[in-house]
Amino acid sequence: MTAVSLLAFAGLCLLLSVTPGPDTFLVLRISLQSAGAGIAAAVGSALAALVWAALVGVGLAAVLEDSAEVFRWLKVAGGLYLLYLGISSLIRARRAATPAAAGLPPRRSYSRRSGFGAGALSTLLNPKVGLFYLAVVPQFIPHGGNTLETAMVLGVIESVIGFLYLAVVAIAAAKAMAWLQRPKVSSWLERGSSGIIAALGLGVLASSTSA
Repeated sequence: MTAVSLLAFAGLCLLLSVTPGPDTFLVLRISLQSAGAGIAAAVGSALAALVWAALVGVGLAAVLEDSAEVFRWLKVAGGLYLLYLGISSLIRARRAATPAAAGLPPRRSYSRRSGFGAGALSTLLNPKVGLFYLAVVPQFIPHGGNTLETAMVLGVIESVIGFLYLAVVAIAAAKAMAWLQRPKVSSWLERGSSGIIAALGLGVLASSTSA
């Protein structure tokens, strides 16, 4: 694999990373409560992306590509998880409104461990990540080369770029914390990002049932 191919792949990963998706909204929402948990979610998302790369390398991803039924159920699982994240976040936002209105600091719903888990699950169950590795990564694997090794190299590139972008999102949210922690602003962003995640989950479910 040439340096030009690696640069082309890195550019594609950067373009896809800066396109807002479930992981971006998830990290943003978690970072509003804890910057450390937000960065942990970014780490979880990046490591989970390597799992997809490994699946491509060992050939398991080909099974998903050949089986429309298996991939449909993966989309359903991803949609249900996104829907769960959105609804649970709306519930937490409503519960946090009471201590905020009373002049008390809102409760932290995410620790670094739970943030890491949420980021990892979001990526593992995101069918768009799976589709990326199924459709794009194999195009960069040279014929006759070491499939697993090449897939993991590409996976590391995608994971690093994705992590750096999500880490910037988390840090930017932390830097703006003084403004974001205003009760009205924080509540609006929390509910807005949660609603977007839930809507994305419903969209994934609708597309999977109509397929």
